[in-house]
Amino acid sequence: MKKNQIDIITLGCSKNLVDSELLMKQFEANGYHCVHDSKRPQGEIAVINTCGFIEDAKQESIDTILEFIQAKEEGRLRKLYVMGCLSQRYQKELEEEMPEVDKFYGKFNYKQLLQELGKAEVSSCNGQRHLTTPRHYAYIKIAEGCNRHCAYCAIPIITGKHVSRPKEEILQEVRELVAEGVKEFQIIAQELTYYGVDIDGKHHITELISEMADIPGVKWIRLHYAYPNQFPMDLLDVMREKPNVCKYLDIALQHISDHMLTSMHRHVTKQETINLLKAIRERVPGIHIRTTLMVGFPGETDEDFHELLDFVREQRFERMGAFAYSEEEGTYSATHYEDNVPAEVKQRRLDELMILQQDISSEIEADKVGKNMTVIIDRKEGDYYIGRTEFCSPEVDPEVLIRADEKRLRVGCFYQVEITASEEFDLYGKVVK
Repeated sequence: MKKNQIDIITLGCSKNLVDSELLMKQFEANGYHCVHDSKRPQGEIAVINTCGFIEDAKQESIDTILEFIQAKEEGRLRKLYVMGCLSQRYQKELEEEMPEVDKFYGKFNYKQLLQELGKAEVSSCNGQRHLTTPRHYAYIKIAEGCNRHCAYCAIPIITGKHVSRPKEEILQEVRELVAEGVKEFQIIAQELTYYGVDIDGKHHITELISEMADIPGVKWIRLHYAYPNQFPMDLLDVMREKPNVCKYLDIALQHISDHMLTSMHRHVTKQETINLLKAIRERVPGIHIRTTLMVGFPGETDEDFHELLDFVREQRFERMGAFAYSEEEGTYSATHYEDNVPAEVKQRRLDELMILQQDISSEIEADKVGKNMTVIIDRKEGDYYIGRTEFCSPEVDPEVLIRADEKRLRVGCFYQVEITASEEFDLYGKVVK
């Protein structure tokens, strides 16, 4: 047990990671040493930042808390605190079930933990973060909450209504991070295309990204978590015209059959979705689209599922993830629908969908062999440098492997790389410049 050390464990999404980074900066300003995502308790204090989105994520959070409770009972940990989405949603139940935890905090009051430790928030550090990512890229959270109220989703219950950060505050954060050496920015929110609507009723995401792209030193900007309904089409012009806005868009579609889209309260039709995807590809040539799809939603028929398979075959998404529906208490679908698709059917559909996508991804990546692409180097691992193209977001997308014995490369630098081979989800290349 290392005195004055705090272990911070972050579970769930990159939005949680930003919260952890903000808290770490405050801890360090108060004289603590912070270690992020240590494999086992090392410090005298641990803080677990939980996820409460779907059943698997909730279970991971609970298992992690129990593991640290055991460490505390064995004398390997003095204090244990829990924050984030799970405790925002289930604080009372968690307090009753896990009295060994010293205190639970939600998603918005976690900085009160400083007072619990007899410390005070350091105002000069407000908005500053201890980056846990490699120093050349960072996540930028531009808003919190969501106004969409999809039938299956607990996010609005956990995070509340959409609240946009002031534009100048975001741009100043980007300038400060550039000064610290950050070159690549992953723009995140529960729903980033809604940015600004809560302020004056108008979409301001295009204006924000355009001004961000004009900041000297910003090399790549990548957009995550758009929504298909009321998509701001002028954003596509910025993506096409600004060379440092990556031709990459993460837009969760969930399903394609009108039956499912209506039941899910997505407020978009199949034809509107197809028209939007066509417009995106026409206005931003070469764009890579990442989407997320759901199988096993209440009432999903074989016909609905096969319609989804046909849609994926036709659209050939460059990046795609999928998950099986799990009932979330408090949501519309939990109170109004019967979870009537058997678990084995959900799993079979999920497997079939992902096998199809695996084949599509293999073909798309194979088409890149022989091409020269700009690659940023993230790390060295064994015999290879590991990098990414503009079409790849950290941790979720394919990587480019470059043999380390051919040339010495610098992490965080860009290189021109000839793609020499491909696998299902990764590429191999050699530096040409």
